[in-house]
Amino acid sequence: MIVITSYKEFESYLGKEIGVSDWHSISQDQINKFADATLDHQWIHTDPEKARTDSPFKATIAHGYLTLSLIPYLWKQITDIQNLKMEINYGIENLKFGQAVVVESAVRLKVKLNNIINLRGVTKATIGVELEVSDQKKPAFTGEVVFLYHFID
Repeated sequence: MIVITSYKEFESYLGKEIGVSDWHSISQDQINKFADATLDHQWIHTDPEKARTDSPFKATIAHGYLTLSLIPYLWKQITDIQNLKMEINYGIENLKFGQAVVVESAVRLKVKLNNIINLRGVTKATIGVELEVSDQKKPAFTGEVVFLYHFID
């Protein structure tokens, strides 16, 4: 895990791969809880029997937004950003879903620092993200997430 305590330390990773998270297995229980939280109970996610017979994947798949929601959890396995007043999710850019994540698949996040700007004391970091799926060539998604970090001076 990489520890970052200042803009200057963060900036040293510009253009570099920062790291890769641990693998996380997506269970049917996690999919069902996400469906409950988002009110998205489409059968492709929540009905294993129907998915087995009617889905091209022959199993349920994770919601695309569930896979995106894992970014903060997996990002914190890669970096420990300390000395902060506050951290804000600022945006997602250039997002493309590459393939579905079938239930019980394992995923992990690979990150690179694409851009970093000091906005009058606020660090705006644009992180390139790729969610890899175990035993698959194509990622579940690629894109950039933007965080604002307010470091303590």
